[in-house]
Amino acid sequence: MSATADHAESSLAARLGFQSDQVVQEIGYDDDVDQEFREEIEGFIGNDLVDEDYDDVADAVLLWFRDEDGDLTDTLVDATELVEEEALILLLTPKTGRAGFVEASDISEAAKTAGLTPGKGFSIGKEWSAQRLKTPKAAKSGKR
Repeated sequence: MSATADHAESSLAARLGFQSDQVVQEIGYDDDVDQEFREEIEGFIGNDLVDEDYDDVADAVLLWFRDEDGDLTDTLVDATELVEEEALILLLTPKTGRAGFVEASDISEAAKTAGLTPGKGFSIGKEWSAQRLKTPKAAKSGKR
């Protein structure tokens, strides 16, 4: 196995489902985000993350969300409109006990209401938790 393949398998970005040359839109960026994680994703995809003003369809969304950021369901619905079907939406929220913490039950309810399938939560650095959310597959009739 090549060194590049070894790196890809050990990369958190790869394990999360990001792919080389993807356009990843970042929503909710602020000074408190995990810069190392952002840089890992950018290095893995080979592109800079695009911001909230990006006006084309993205391959994935990196969504930083804090309790005071508004309505999570609305934010998730908006995020689904920015990506293709079956795209990765990675929701990052402050860990338990940190300012802006969001209850797991609130995340699950908001994701389901927004039509997303929540995955298992996991840690990103010292301050953030993450949860993979999958957009639904297109209906067989071809409607989106």
